[in-house]
Amino acid sequence: MSRRVTPALLASALLTAGLVGCSTDTPEAGSAPAPVEPSSAASATPRVPAGTAPQRAFAVGVRQLKLNRDGRALPVTLWYPATGESGGAAKRSATAAEGRFPVVMFSHGLGGRPDDYATLLTRWAAAGFVVAAPTFPHTSRGGDNNVLDVLNQPADVSYALTQVLALNDRAGDALRGRLDADRVAAAGHSAGGVTTIGLFTAGRDERLDAGVVFAGTALGVGTAFAGAAAPQLFVHGELDEVVDYAAGRAAYDKVPWPKAMLSLTKGDHGRALLSDGAALRVVSDTSVEFLRWTLYGDPAARKRMPTDAKRGDIATFDDHL
Repeated sequence: MSRRVTPALLASALLTAGLVGCSTDTPEAGSAPAPVEPSSAASATPRVPAGTAPQRAFAVGVRQLKLNRDGRALPVTLWYPATGESGGAAKRSATAAEGRFPVVMFSHGLGGRPDDYATLLTRWAAAGFVVAAPTFPHTSRGGDNNVLDVLNQPADVSYALTQVLALNDRAGDALRGRLDADRVAAAGHSAGGVTTIGLFTAGRDERLDAGVVFAGTALGVGTAFAGAAAPQLFVHGELDEVVDYAAGRAAYDKVPWPKAMLSLTKGDHGRALLSDGAALRVVSDTSVEFLRWTLYGDPAARKRMPTDAKRGDIATFDDHL
């Protein structure tokens, strides 16, 4: 994924997948689920050492990091655990909380920006994670919506991850000593879900311990999952009108590692991710427990996941973790 890839066949495939519609403004349409194949690699233990995740909620700070990869501007929004009272909006450049925190790289959808997902991402930060979200040069709102540039984004994320982790050793930086480079995950929605899958296939970044894919598909990046086992959580609406549920399920079925899929019975392409509500609470609580398990090695979080996922009968939970 280090080179720019723009073959016509990939353009056709990605456009057919509907990634040009990641803004979630089109009508809903249902699709039938594909059969699931249990993973033979399922294990009760992530690759990080066992530990206990923080149970208290943190205040959240937010800041911007200006990056550029070979002429590709990549401003990164950072949400992080901060000192002070929990709850409320993230505070600009707040003092970081004491401790060393896992890092989650988040990729937005086509026509989106990191701030669109602030409700979800601040909840991750409040739970004890540093969340770093690049704004991609061509697929963000205000860009040229070149869907093929999704294929360059796994390399963008890897570059941004390197720069974010470097803050841990940078004299005078507010996050110095606060980042745990050995506990890292990638996550993303729609085109960002493609980006995330790419980070575990053609553009495998071995620093990644886990992945969370929201309404994603493997078109363009393939399903040749590579490297050390990294548990994956897929989240997909069964009424997704942009990326067909069956396409997301097909990618999920190919994951050879511990995995789970949260299927939102009445969910669309992702509006539940953008504003607070019952569906977002199920998604955020389930994903927080997944990240606690995979990045903190917390076995209690693993046990809580099925209960969180099925609360309110909003979703079903296919569990092969």
